[in-house]
Amino acid sequence: MENNENPVISEQDDINKESNNNTGNDGDHVTNNESNNDSNIDKRHGYKIVCAKLGLSMCVYFICRLLANGVAILLGRTVGTIGATAYSLIYFAIAIVLVYVVPLLFTAFIFKSFDNYKGKYRELYKKPKRLARAMGTFPATFGLGHGIVLLTLLASFLISRYLGGNTYISDLFRPTVFEPSTDIISVLTMVFMLVIIAPLFEEFLVRGIMYDALKPYGTGIAILISSILFGLMHGSLYMLFYTTAYGLALGYIRYATGSLFIVTILHAIVNSIGALALLLGTLLEITNEENRFINTAYTIYIVALFIMIIVGIAVFISKIPAIRKFKFENDWKGVNPWKKTAWFFISIPFIIMMIFAFNELSMGLLTNLVLR
Repeated sequence: MENNENPVISEQDDINKESNNNTGNDGDHVTNNESNNDSNIDKRHGYKIVCAKLGLSMCVYFICRLLANGVAILLGRTVGTIGATAYSLIYFAIAIVLVYVVPLLFTAFIFKSFDNYKGKYRELYKKPKRLARAMGTFPATFGLGHGIVLLTLLASFLISRYLGGNTYISDLFRPTVFEPSTDIISVLTMVFMLVIIAPLFEEFLVRGIMYDALKPYGTGIAILISSILFGLMHGSLYMLFYTTAYGLALGYIRYATGSLFIVTILHAIVNSIGALALLLGTLLEITNEENRFINTAYTIYIVALFIMIIVGIAVFISKIPAIRKFKFENDWKGVNPWKKTAWFFISIPFIIMMIFAFNELSMGLLTNLVLR
């Protein structure tokens, strides 16, 4: 009978015996279970605090956006006196402070980020070992984001068709387009914000501070929530969907590379593509659409953009099987991801933040009701 003994069970028994010797009697196991329960309660408490801080941070962000809009209205009354160029430069300087600097500093303060990152910025922005491979994720990232753009445009078309006459609802899904201007200084300032300021500040805030604050509670939940907040930050129902999709892709790249360097570069590239359309549209406006070279360049841009979208969508679809097999790290096991998400959405600061977000997504509906 001894020769027929299952070696696996025997080995497991030895492990259990050794474990019992190390941990002591059954009372010790009860103590360990109680310790684990206490640890889980502490983890949940810490997670709820992080969720509350994120909601509070976003409240400050949307309040700053409201202030920036108010500044734009007040400055707009002085355009005839100071000129369009001066107006643009003053407004963009104030907007950078209100929309980027203040929310970032506030978020960094409540999460003590500057203390946590002290001496680690080189590591935070290190170049990935496989930089070319990381950059190679751009087509799939671009395809995912612009695939969502196409779906949003389709939804917008259907809404406009079947809710004919309701211009307000149609406008909610209308693409956010910067109007061409004959003031080249204003346009260059906007391009600077899109290509330099926005990627630097938004990535440090979202994929840096917010992601790192959530990461101890699961990488997947960190990517998901930071991406939702990233989408809401853009303040447009049309932009909400594809910026959230971009956020998911950039969050995965942040996790895979452990660096903000590549996500900042990819963010800048995506914004550069939009900025190029703004520049070309401005040049067409300045030349009254009579410049054959600029018209040709604009046509080439549109065709190239369309090809990039198709190729990007195809690349993303080809990667879906690998994406489905991917497993995120989870340092907080035993808690359903849906429960973590629910805890975030029911936090009081987040609910208050969503009121501000709804006001932005609805093109100032609540603001107009209050001011009436």
